[in-house]
Amino acid sequence: MTPLLITMGDPTGIGPELIVKTLLTGDLVSLPLPVRVIGDVAALKQAGRIFGIEARDLDKGGPVCHLDFNGHLLEVEAGSRLTAASLTYGQPDHACGLAMANYIDMAAQQCLDRRAHAMVTCPINKKAINAAGFRFPGHTEFLAARCGVQQVVMMLAGTRLKVCLVTTHLPLAAVAQQLTTEAILTTLRITHKALQRQFALLQPRLAVLALNPHAGEEGLFGDEEQRLIVPAIEAACAEGIAASGPHSADTLFHFAVHENSADAVICMYHDQGLIPLKLLHFDDAVNVTLGLPIIRTSVDHGTAYDRAGSGSASTASLCAALRMAATMSPQPFNETDRKP
Repeated sequence: MTPLLITMGDPTGIGPELIVKTLLTGDLVSLPLPVRVIGDVAALKQAGRIFGIEARDLDKGGPVCHLDFNGHLLEVEAGSRLTAASLTYGQPDHACGLAMANYIDMAAQQCLDRRAHAMVTCPINKKAINAAGFRFPGHTEFLAARCGVQQVVMMLAGTRLKVCLVTTHLPLAAVAQQLTTEAILTTLRITHKALQRQFALLQPRLAVLALNPHAGEEGLFGDEEQRLIVPAIEAACAEGIAASGPHSADTLFHFAVHENSADAVICMYHDQGLIPLKLLHFDDAVNVTLGLPIIRTSVDHGTAYDRAGSGSASTASLCAALRMAATMSPQPFNETDRKP
């Protein structure tokens, strides 16, 4: 069986200890696929010490080794060779920035080559990645470029709700200027295809939110609904996509959650989707990148430097990301998904 890959993320954040903690609780062995970490042996051993364990390397010197944490074995592929003395929690240096990028690159290549089922990413430090020469705002943009894909969709998901974002990290004042019919339609197309391919939904139901209160109240509170959103929905429906809306955001989530009226909710901006999602799934939300020719899920939190080294960070999001990745279907590679 091809493995699930976990990229360790920032060696000075909570990623290493989340992996070790998940190993010790038995959540890794309960998965239906084997797990391999792409990361750093010294950082993982340092994480073991947080829990009072001095891990032993059973295959010293090899590119893939097995670390023994008091009888719990963790398969590790070295993406860096840092030293414990160089690692200070919350203080990633240039070598850590290079390491984070290398973990992502190695995992993406193995997924593209079909040597791995999926990649699950622990949090990175974007500033450190950029300082190391990788000019990407984060994981999503890095992976899109690495896979040769022009457009992707950020989906945040839990067992009760899935939200997909048309715009992501923008000032609220800029959202209306950045919205276009084509951007909304592209989000609908990518979401529809990914839910079919990777989540085995034959005809996903997509509920499209309005931008303005009360869906614009027939233009009284804004015209983006009639000018931008309705044309995108109509075009999507003409292509056979089950899209409905625009729905008022203050009522739609009730029906999506309590009456299962939608498989995913298409949101116009970040907080429109993330506030209800995190109300329901604060600990166990999963970040999924739709539109890639590979499966990528991620924890839905950052490096948590204030907790790094304490062993107190919750593993719920990592466990949820692993479970979701394991159940998703590998998306058949499609050359049309690449850049021309």
